[in-house]
Amino acid sequence: MRICRMGLVGAGGVAQRHARVLSGFDDVQLVGVTDVLPEAATRLADSTGARVFPDVAALLSADLDAVYVCVPPFAHGAAEEAVLDAGLALFVEKPLALDRETASRINRLAGQRGVVTAVGHFWRYLAAVEQARHLLADRPVRLVAGAWLDKVPPVGWWPRRDRSGGPVVEQASHVLDLARHLVGEVSEVWAVGNGTPPEVAGADVDGATAATLRFATGAVGTLTTTCTLGWKHRAGLEVYADGLALSVGEDGLLVRDTDGEHRIPGDLEQGRTAVDRAFVDAVRGIGDDVRGPYPEALRTHLLALAVAESAATGQPVRVPSPEPEPAPAPEPSQESEPEPARG
Repeated sequence: MRICRMGLVGAGGVAQRHARVLSGFDDVQLVGVTDVLPEAATRLADSTGARVFPDVAALLSADLDAVYVCVPPFAHGAAEEAVLDAGLALFVEKPLALDRETASRINRLAGQRGVVTAVGHFWRYLAAVEQARHLLADRPVRLVAGAWLDKVPPVGWWPRRDRSGGPVVEQASHVLDLARHLVGEVSEVWAVGNGTPPEVAGADVDGATAATLRFATGAVGTLTTTCTLGWKHRAGLEVYADGLALSVGEDGLLVRDTDGEHRIPGDLEQGRTAVDRAFVDAVRGIGDDVRGPYPEALRTHLLALAVAESAATGQPVRVPSPEPEPAPAPEPSQESEPEPARG
């Protein structure tokens, strides 16, 4: 496969970012885009030279190799199922869904189809994160402190819990994924929300949430979120090991140890380009650097849902493990059928 033929489901801001990156690759052709808002699909198609398709089914008829699904949390499910039923590689933007059941169903189907999958946890590709993993490779982590302190994004569905899942699921999943990537699995969470939504019309999500995390390694941690600011204040993770303190996130990496302090600057565009490059290479069969395939991202999604559940109930919640992945369906046998016995 020399040229990777791509389709886009969704034409919002995140889809536009992926389209911009993909359009810069000389081995990718952005074939088509579809969106429930035709005017949004038209704008994106006009800027990339792609065609507009009326729906997902029409898009999937365009001889594609892979599809990006970039839709709001409440809209996940049907598009992914259609892509997987067509046997195409699948890139999904986080969060995977509003609930556990939808994401688990997609995960099972992806396993049965045996196709390449990836999810947009692009922080895993940041040079600062790679350096943090290197520094922590031989040091057990003791303490983790994650935060996403921000404003309400300017989309109508975001402040509604039944549309976005709330700030922990929709925003802070990046921080939770980074915690898993650097420290390991979280076994139990306990969270509280302040119960007061941000001052935005129709909002019913918590304006602030605080959670305690217990890691399987024995490390302990916290997660704090708020969406009541007028700016993005902080999005990242502090990690403490014996004789080592790291602060890592979108703005880079700050390292403090017995030798002093030094910083690695952040480069979001590098991570955003790398996550798409790795997916394209995997689809073309020339690379194997997908760091967030769907089953891995499902673990982060289940963790975010556990935090949200604990904040809603006020009770500790054990983080569930995903169901075992099904084996891919066997290829049809090429051997001829035995002739029936003759009487």
